[in-house]
Parts: sequence; C-alpha cells; structure tokens
Amino acid sequence: MLPNALFLNVHMYGIMVAVGLLCCFLVIWLYAKKCGVDQRLIDFTYYDGVGAVLFGFGAAALFQATYEYIRNPAGGFRLGSGITFLGGLIGGAGFFLIIYFALRRKWDLHLLDILPVIPCSITVAHGWGRIGCFFAGCCYGKETDSFLGVTFPGMTHAVHPTQLYEAAFLFLLFGILSYLVLKKRYPYTMSVYLVAYGAFRFLIEFLRGDERGQFIGSLSPSQFWSIVMILIGIGWFFLQRKLQAKRDAERNPAA
Repeated sequence: MLPNALFLNVHMYGIMVAVGLLCCFLVIWLYAKKCGVDQRLIDFTYYDGVGAVLFGFGAAALFQATYEYIRNPAGGFRLGSGITFLGGLIGGAGFFLIIYFALRRKWDLHLLDILPVIPCSITVAHGWGRIGCFFAGCCYGKETDSFLGVTFPGMTHAVHPTQLYEAAFLFLLFGILSYLVLKKRYPYTMSVYLVAYGAFRFLIEFLRGDERGQFIGSLSPSQFWSIVMILIGIGWFFLQRKLQAKRDAERNPAA
C-alpha cells in the first residue's frame, strides 16, 4: 500500500478525489455529446453539477457529524469528524434538483435527455474516491486471515480492504451502465444504479469494521439509506416510464 501523504502535504486521498471529479465531468461531456444531448443542457448540467458537488461535500460532513452525535451525544455536535458518501449524494442530488426545477421552464430544460448519463459519472467518481479511502486507511473492513487482507498503519491485524471491494464493484457498474447508455440507449440507468449500488452497499456493510454505530434498529446509517435507494430506484423506474412516454409523445405528436 502506498503512503497517503506524498509530498508538500499532498495526500493520495485528495488526489484520488480530484481524479474522480475530473472523470465525472469528462464522462458527462463525452457521453452527452455521444447521445446527442442539447448543448444548453450539457452546460447547465456542468454548472449545476459543480454547485451540487460543493454542496454535497458540506452535506457529507453534516450527515457524518449527525451520526457521530447520535452515537455519542456526550461528545457534542462537531463538524470535521469525517464525511459519508451517501450523505453527500443526498445533499448533492437535492441541490441539483432544486436548481433544475427552478430554471427548467425558463431555460426549456429536459432532465430526462441527460439523466441516463448521470449514474455513469457518479460511479466513476465514486470508484476513484474509494481508492482514495484505501490510501487514507478509512472505511476499512473487519479482521481477516484471507490473502486479500491488508494491515493499515497503526493496526496489528489484517482487515478486509472493503474500499477496494467497493471500488471494483463501482468500476464494473460503470462499465455496465456505459454499455447500456452508449450501445443500447437504455434510458433507465438511474434505476439500475440506485438498486444495484443500494444492494451492494447494504451487503458490504456486514464486512465493514470501522464502528459507526446503529441508526435505526440494528441497521447502520448506510444500510438504512441503501434500503431507501433501492425503494427509490424501483419507484423511479415506473415513474420514468410514464415521463418518458409523455416526453416521446411531445417529440412525435403525429405518432
């Protein structure tokens, strides 16, 4: 394992996050162009996406601070104790949608035209971010005697590198989603992403070894939000079918 700190206080975690964000916006641009998305919508997605990322990082820190306070109220509510991806995803998605609905009529925007591309950009960014977690030694798994086990600095035993397990899954999912978008023009990739990642995240939580407490019942915070993601993904599939049919009718009124 390479050290997290490389030079001049530059850390591998930050580098991997930066690489992930670069890939995220590059995928949006390339895939949207390939799918013939209107340039105005691409530009809007870029600007709104930057705001969503910034807001998402704040939400990720706020969610993590809330989890820590629930786990240990005596420690007080303190920001800066870490970030959580699902909290950032919720906050970032909320910001993006608020701005979209505020401007969609004025700018004549149709989110369904670029929506299939969005999960591709999320998965590739998240995959690189998880590699960053590996270098930082956070989000690790339980103790293991497996040949896959990794001993992080400060540990006396090997643990599952759950960060790399998740990164591998995310890059695989990115490949599948890319195939569906670019080759099949499949419009329901958001539902595929929400259900697939939600199910994977729920299951891999059983291998996680970093204590984050329980949220509702015996569920960890991530397991709770994973269930929410799966339910939203299923519901969104049926809702998008109706919206897609309406959108197609608007484009081809004669049909």
